[in-house]
Amino acid sequence: MGWDQVFRVVRRAAGAVLGRERYGLSLALADLPPQLGAYWQVTGNFIVMNQGMVDLVRRRGSPLEFNSFVFVILTHEYLHTLGFLDESSTRKLTAQIARASFGPEHPATRMAEGDLWQMYPEFATISPGDGRRIRPVRDFDRAATERYIR
Repeated sequence: MGWDQVFRVVRRAAGAVLGRERYGLSLALADLPPQLGAYWQVTGNFIVMNQGMVDLVRRRGSPLEFNSFVFVILTHEYLHTLGFLDESSTRKLTAQIARASFGPEHPATRMAEGDLWQMYPEFATISPGDGRRIRPVRDFDRAATERYIR
């Protein structure tokens, strides 16, 4: 699955649980500190994911594991864009959405209900970055533009 395809699942899953959606977001990858999976700047349009973590999970895992990881990270940050700013409640809501969408045994649910840094101790070995170099992901959130930009 591509970034946009996973994000469509995120939007649909969150919308089914919450009854609201947001369009017009962008995704970027950056070298971030290993304790930071991703971030969204309040009032911004960019979700920025940790390139080192993305690379590690892509190399280590199956496509299902990688897509589950991306789903969890994007869902968490997407919830922030919807106004859920408290980290603890956003984590719980991410887990609720994963469980409602995939069931209790799915890798996304296990990741959302667990601790990614315990599941992937290799995250500690990621070279710390400062986030200065941000690389936008093309063709993300196409649902917002597919009617007029092709």
